[in-house]
Amino acid sequence: MKTEKEKGPSVRVLRVGEQVRHLLSEILARGDAHDELLAKHPVSITEVRMSPDLRHATVFVKPLLGKNEEAVLKALRTNTAWLQKSVAEKMSMKYAAKLKFVSDESFDEASHIDKLLRDPKVARDLGTPEGAD
Repeated sequence: MKTEKEKGPSVRVLRVGEQVRHLLSEILARGDAHDELLAKHPVSITEVRMSPDLRHATVFVKPLLGKNEEAVLKALRTNTAWLQKSVAEKMSMKYAAKLKFVSDESFDEASHIDKLLRDPKVARDLGTPEGAD
């Protein structure tokens, strides 16, 4: 039998995380954050990972085209309290989740792996050997 850690997050935790992601995306897309930097730079909320008790949410973000990432993260962190309050008002939860904004590095990692796979030396090694038909 699998332990709790091996099972992964419950359906409820995943569902709440997705709901938080949608709400934050809506708020930022409408420009409700009242922050000039966030209004000028579209931000993509790529994923929200909730803690098992639903009290903490790690929000993975990526500014469109990856521009001004540090400035956008700083603006999001400055507006965290307001964003938490806005999300909590729209959700029927006992507690408002504490939001933590972090940069989503998965696109950079995927790009790096793709670049490695396209390297001529790697492509040669991955290709079918001659005479293997």
